[in-house]
Amino acid sequence: MTTTLTPRRSRPPAQPDSLRARRLPGYAAPALAVLALLVAAGLVYGVDLGGPVLVVVLGAVLYLTGLFVAANAVEGRRSARNRFWSALIHSALVLAVLPLASVVWTLVSKGTARLDGDFFGSSMNNIGARDANGGAYHAIVGTLEQVGIATAITVPLGVLCAIYIVEYGRGRFAFTIRFFVDVMTGIPSIVTGLFVLAFWVLIVSPWFNDGQPGFSGFAAALALSVLMLPTVVRSTEEMLRLVPAPLREGAYALGVPKWKTILRVVLPTALPGIVTGIMLSIARAAGETAPVLLVAGGGAAINFNPFENNQSSLALFVYQQAGEASKYSPARAWTAALTLVVLVLVLTVAAKLLARRNRLGR
Repeated sequence: MTTTLTPRRSRPPAQPDSLRARRLPGYAAPALAVLALLVAAGLVYGVDLGGPVLVVVLGAVLYLTGLFVAANAVEGRRSARNRFWSALIHSALVLAVLPLASVVWTLVSKGTARLDGDFFGSSMNNIGARDANGGAYHAIVGTLEQVGIATAITVPLGVLCAIYIVEYGRGRFAFTIRFFVDVMTGIPSIVTGLFVLAFWVLIVSPWFNDGQPGFSGFAAALALSVLMLPTVVRSTEEMLRLVPAPLREGAYALGVPKWKTILRVVLPTALPGIVTGIMLSIARAAGETAPVLLVAGGGAAINFNPFENNQSSLALFVYQQAGEASKYSPARAWTAALTLVVLVLVLTVAAKLLARRNRLGR
């Protein structure tokens, strides 16, 4: 008598725990955020502790706490930690964007008051602080000339210095250059203004000005170039170091000289990053007030010659108008500030588009 053994039916594989785990509904996080902001607003305004900034900060803390507690009760501790850190990253992004958005909104809302032809077509020459007219044409001219001269001086020096440090520099000399560039990065702008004042205005310029110190826009450009140089060098150096070594080695293997490899391979590859560093330095130079005040002297008249007589700038114009006790001065100051920001934005976008076009063309 034989018995037939029937195979035992195997059980279906168990589903992963993640498919059966409980999850918070999709509306839980937004609902907690709204509830946290309402509770924070009630606490802050109810006790009169502060304003909307404190409401946002306290609301973020309450939101993170509530999200962690809810996720821990429903999904478990591991998922709660994941949700907490993800929400913390997004909250940090929101807290970082809010001040920027506030600055942009304030600048646009208050800077449009004097967006007229008189502001861009006239200067403050023979215009008193309590006069409604007057514009920033002389300051716009001064900013364009000073920043343009400073850029023409700084960019070749900075890029060539970075090329030497990365491609040629070895040993103690290159280390010394890099060290002093790092030190120059933290020099206050007023120190550079005092340096140019002591060296160029009081010592060099009297040779060309009948023995009299000569304040000029060119002196301001020299001070701005000192501020721009370390930024250009450091940013260009970092971009050149990011260029892959096989690109250089491939060019050398084809018999291309080193200088031509740098010119035709390395620099085009690093060009977008180099342009970004240059535009950052230009933005910093365009917003400096102390060097222009010390060595250019300011001035209310239009001066197209950067090598003679006093010259103003938009940053200095904003500083002067903000300090005037007049109801018309704040509007001029805000419009000049908006003009400066738009000018830097246009230059940055144009430079990025030009760098991208040149790169695609190759």
